[in-house]
Amino acid sequence: MPDSGSPAEEALQKAIRLVLAMLPQDRDAAPGEVTSAGEDVHAMLSRRGEPVDLRTLRRETENRVRVWQEASTGLQDTTNHLEWLAAARGERTWDFWDRYRRYLEEVTLMPRRVVLRLDDTTDQVLRKLENPSRPGHWRRDGLVVGQVQSGKTANYIGLICKAADAGYKLVVVLAGIHNSLRSQTQLRVDEGFLGFDTQYQQRYDDDRATSYLGVGAMPGAGRLKVASLTNSAENGDFKRAVAMNTNIPIGDYPVVLVIKKHRSILNYLRKWIVEVEGRPTGQGDRKIVHDVPVLIIDDEADNASVNVATLDEDTKPSSVNAGIRALLESFDKAAYVGYTATPFANIYIDPSTEHDQYGLDIFPRHFIESLPPPSNYLGPERVFGLQPGDLEDDDIDPVPIIRKADDHDIWMPDKHNKDWVPPDQLPGSLRDAMSSFILACAARRVRGQVTSHNSMLVHVTRFQAVQSRVAEQIGDQLRLLRDRIRYGDRNARVPVEEELRALWERDFAPTSAWFPADQVIPVSWPELWDQVRAASEKIQVRIINGTSRDALEYYENRRTGLSVIAVGGNKLSRGLTLEGLSVSYYLRASKTYDTLLQMGRWFGFRPGYEDLCRLYTTAALRDAYAEITAANEELRREFEEMAALDAKPETFGLRVRASPAGLGVTAANKMRRGLKVKLSFSGDIPETVIFDLHDSALTRNFQVLERFINRLDAVSPAPPQEDPSEPESRNWTGVPAEEIVDGFLAEYVSDPKAQRVRPAFIIEYIRRCQRVGELDNWTVRLVSSSTGDPRKIGSYEVGLITRRKTNDDPEREQRYTIRRVVSPTDESVDLDDGQKALALAATRKAAEGKVDKNGKLRDPNVPTGTPLRRQRRPGQALLLLYPLKNPLEADWHHMPPVVGFAISFPFSEHSEKTEYVVNEIWQQQALDDPDDEDTDG
Repeated sequence: MPDSGSPAEEALQKAIRLVLAMLPQDRDAAPGEVTSAGEDVHAMLSRRGEPVDLRTLRRETENRVRVWQEASTGLQDTTNHLEWLAAARGERTWDFWDRYRRYLEEVTLMPRRVVLRLDDTTDQVLRKLENPSRPGHWRRDGLVVGQVQSGKTANYIGLICKAADAGYKLVVVLAGIHNSLRSQTQLRVDEGFLGFDTQYQQRYDDDRATSYLGVGAMPGAGRLKVASLTNSAENGDFKRAVAMNTNIPIGDYPVVLVIKKHRSILNYLRKWIVEVEGRPTGQGDRKIVHDVPVLIIDDEADNASVNVATLDEDTKPSSVNAGIRALLESFDKAAYVGYTATPFANIYIDPSTEHDQYGLDIFPRHFIESLPPPSNYLGPERVFGLQPGDLEDDDIDPVPIIRKADDHDIWMPDKHNKDWVPPDQLPGSLRDAMSSFILACAARRVRGQVTSHNSMLVHVTRFQAVQSRVAEQIGDQLRLLRDRIRYGDRNARVPVEEELRALWERDFAPTSAWFPADQVIPVSWPELWDQVRAASEKIQVRIINGTSRDALEYYENRRTGLSVIAVGGNKLSRGLTLEGLSVSYYLRASKTYDTLLQMGRWFGFRPGYEDLCRLYTTAALRDAYAEITAANEELRREFEEMAALDAKPETFGLRVRASPAGLGVTAANKMRRGLKVKLSFSGDIPETVIFDLHDSALTRNFQVLERFINRLDAVSPAPPQEDPSEPESRNWTGVPAEEIVDGFLAEYVSDPKAQRVRPAFIIEYIRRCQRVGELDNWTVRLVSSSTGDPRKIGSYEVGLITRRKTNDDPEREQRYTIRRVVSPTDESVDLDDGQKALALAATRKAAEGKVDKNGKLRDPNVPTGTPLRRQRRPGQALLLLYPLKNPLEADWHHMPPVVGFAISFPFSEHSEKTEYVVNEIWQQQALDDPDDEDTDG
């Protein structure tokens, strides 16, 4: 779609608004209604001499109409909380929200169903805060969890609007640790809440018509009473001297501040507000602000806000955490809402921690709200693929946008220091990435997005000096490409036009063909080549780090569009939005899942150019992201199931803090701080999904399996096969736990990268359960496929299981990675009929209101997941053994199969006694190998 500012875009946006206005508002429009309305609007505008392309109009309108979003899911603790929102609806006006909703629908053209869902989810959060008119002293702490780049900022601006309408008088937005992110966030607040440019105007009645923007620039937009004590300039953070000289009455009408998470700024703000509005408490010199309800929004709440000091009640918290807590303690009416895509650090906060001076820690004790992304979101599941845990859900295949970057070792070794000087020759993968960026920019121009922002991310090192050298090299390569395009290079071995055309035809053309035809505008090579020079001429190289003076001036270039290759590190990894990001070149590894996930700036919304996006990265990083995606999916399912049981945030925190998925996500960080990391497999299903393909490992695990089967026959013989010549699954019942531990787990060798399935961890858990009389009665199932290649295991003929690989080159990596080893139907084989019926009913209850990837309501017909495991008796565990077909074998007779397993554990009735500290085992197995991760500002 053409971008804002061009005549073609303005005409198209007008046409889209007209079509959307003609569609029914009380229900979803049918496809025929969208087509009919589009044709009517097209004909009407053509008669007026304002023609638009009918096909483009129909596609853009249908894309908005078909987008949907699931309802949010929440946990809450209502202790000492009074429901208030239902009554307040009719008592108060909601002008800020109504203005913002209109802006989203009419100006940004956000899909209507997404706006409706935003209205609903912000209501859900607001009602869990306290009524700002409630007398007395109160505080509410909560957390809102959404995907990376999925619309969290739009959500909290909606919450700010409603909170201001409800009566909250002071709003403080904590916007990251860098000026660039704070400035970007302030601009979003200016557009969605204030309605004026804070660089020129501080309060609603500074009447400068030229400074109106966003909600304030709409025709007929009301001038609502509101002010800001910060502005959107790079240096526009809170300054006490400026605040003292600004005639803004605190408590009369809403005042907003967007500040960095910096100790001194938090302290300046607290001292100023207490000095101006505070009253003595009678406790020494301490003052507190009365009757000014404050809402603190903590963006990227897991970054800098969490206490990283040693957990000791007498130890002063880390500086930013102390500053936030002290600010909350300075008001008698306060609400804290964190927003993050990676909530692991927040969930690991001890909810009982309280300090004499700084008060309670910011654990989300009152509520956690989980926001599903809209259906047009390009997130981890779509980029890296996912096999869901529910049988009814189809596998999510990855979109074909990942490209190998495996030629960088000489140029940028994984281990290098700040003095590293990369060789002059850029790796071929980076040169291809730059060429791909030029082609993506040109293709967007062909599609009418002439004034769109375009961004490319290059994130290869954390060291600022090395980033500068990389930027110089990229600048040299860009100038070379531009000169070849501008002047031609007929004497070159391969002329640039031929070179770029070859890249387009071998990469872009087949990738675009993979997407549904109605979602992609076809681009021919002649059309593309006509735009290549103009696209390449616009591109600039910027360094984005703590010492660079470069900035990404998207707002200043909103009329013409900014095209930029952004080279950086941590500053590009947290919250900062790269507008129009199409190509990413990413080599930077991290030992922690949450850090890796936040570095994924390529997630988000890519309307009209999803097929042009590319992620150049290593196989190891791709596999790490696939593992993160699976861990996140586990935690999401756990959250939904606990929400269905009306669990409280503290209960969920205890559960996640001891889960294998939570361990894989956060253990390394916690170990560095010397904290105890507990683990429990209660109600869990650890399963192997990463396998070592070296001959020694394959041979050993297959021998372990055969010996174990023979031991099982001696202890608890399986029923005879009906037809010994036909491969079928075999079950052994009444197996003692000692056989599971000594006969299989103690001998099995897991892949070193299989962080979440460590036999040593599982063994320790089983032994602890045995001490309290649990896990004493096991069923073992040797799973067979009726269509798989036959293989003799012990005395049984089985069919090998086939699982699709998710890594590109198992032979070179000597590693086999899959999404799941378990078939959900296998997990219920040992349940009796009564257990199965209860498990299915619980599975259906957990699925109520949930939709599949096509937006249809889910209706499970097989019991799965946590609802199933809740029906297990404390002693009833299931070991599933999966002999998998080796992905490398050409002649399967001569190679051992891959041995995978899964264990379906019941919930322990003695969880406090069965969970245990894993630090020592973790350290013994050398699983914690932290980088010395310097920040780059």
